[in-house]
Amino acid sequence: MAERLGVAVHGGTLATAVEAARRAEERGFESVWTTEFYDRSATVSLAAMAAATSTVTIASGIAYAVGRSPLVLAAEARDLDELSGGRLVLGLGTGTRRMQQDWHGIDGESPAPRVEELVPLLRRIWGMDASGVQHEGRFYRMALQPTAEVTPRAPVPTYLAGFNARMVQAAGAVADGLVGHPIFTRRYVEEVVRPALETGAKKTGRDPDVPIAGYVICSVADDGDRARRDAAAQIAFYTVVRTYRSIVELEGFESQVAAIREAWSRRDADAMIAAVTPDMLAAMAVAGTPEEAHDQLSNFHGLYDRLLCYAPSYGLTGPEITERVDAILDTFGG
Repeated sequence: MAERLGVAVHGGTLATAVEAARRAEERGFESVWTTEFYDRSATVSLAAMAAATSTVTIASGIAYAVGRSPLVLAAEARDLDELSGGRLVLGLGTGTRRMQQDWHGIDGESPAPRVEELVPLLRRIWGMDASGVQHEGRFYRMALQPTAEVTPRAPVPTYLAGFNARMVQAAGAVADGLVGHPIFTRRYVEEVVRPALETGAKKTGRDPDVPIAGYVICSVADDGDRARRDAAAQIAFYTVVRTYRSIVELEGFESQVAAIREAWSRRDADAMIAAVTPDMLAAMAVAGTPEEAHDQLSNFHGLYDRLLCYAPSYGLTGPEITERVDAILDTFGG
């Protein structure tokens, strides 16, 4: 499999994302992905990135599939795709149950069936003609009768984020691809993710070869020890979340993650980082000097259709995040 190389940016300022998109295009990356969090809108970042570029694919990895109505999601994506000249990939995710409940004010129940209903509804809205859209579902209701001229359009390529098997199956069932998590390992992708995608695709009679846009933590610095520390911090930040226990158990990292969680309870960042062992780092990240990182990336070749180099952000300042993104662009760009 010849993957397409992209870069993913989380954190920093809006200018960080825009400059990363501009430089990624110059350096020959196929795509540039932006994220969404409690302090950043993916759609606004995408608009700024689209305006600063002309050829590179721009993508959300992810925008929240909850907290916006299907109509708002479809309209935003339609505008972004027009603004970018058809270069948008809409990556959607629900976040963890706690994020759904505490950030977006929804019950957090049944996220996989929710997105399985959402994505086909988005396609219906994009393709809407004068007859409108009538929908009565488990999670969404729409009774839209256009009052002005409507021009149907082709659907925007839509990927879904998934970690555990049921959410991955949802991507296989209805999406154009899966957005993989930064701590996916080769074993987890081969033994859990790919089979779950195939299972989901077969349920709806789709091609089982569903593309994956896979994040890979890439921490690059002239100071290799600092690069490894930053990558370990990012791994610790993710593995403390119990939603991701399936990969921890599959890889046999239970004792390390128990130490990470104990340190997290004391808000001891140094102890969290120290608990990330070299085998965890090798399985979940590329980290070191530019030369070391360039060699290590080969460990992930052939795993994804789109390999997304993801700069660490946990515990880093905005300028440090920008520096890490620049290092990725310089190390892996053409």
